[in-house]
Amino acid sequence: MDHKTAQGWLDRYVEAWLSYDPGDIGELFSEDVQYRYHPYDEPIVGRAAVVASWLGETESDNASTRDAPGTYEAKYSPVAVDGDAVVATGVSQYREVPGGPVVKAYENCFVMRFDGEGRCREFTEYYLRRP
Repeated sequence: MDHKTAQGWLDRYVEAWLSYDPGDIGELFSEDVQYRYHPYDEPIVGRAAVVASWLGETESDNASTRDAPGTYEAKYSPVAVDGDAVVATGVSQYREVPGGPVVKAYENCFVMRFDGEGRCREFTEYYLRRP
């Protein structure tokens, strides 16, 4: 893994959140991925489970909810790459309606490990809401 490859993965990650396309989501992750929305969560294990979680198709309290089109935007960049490990930071912002004012913004940090094919096999998110 290098900075350019990590940035490409992060750009595809944002695109997958915007599209909610199951194929795009699945391509990001290894078959045996361990995914945590919070560092204290038990991991969601497996590509299919992560896709279902992103799509809001699980009963988990940690599952995602879908954002309406045009209400989410984000930009993340790698700040450290060491072998298969990547740490990235960035900002995600949410609007109540497309084109409306930002109503929530978060500072994000992702700690990730990748397999030899550039798919994420471990993902943990840390975030703080901006005041």
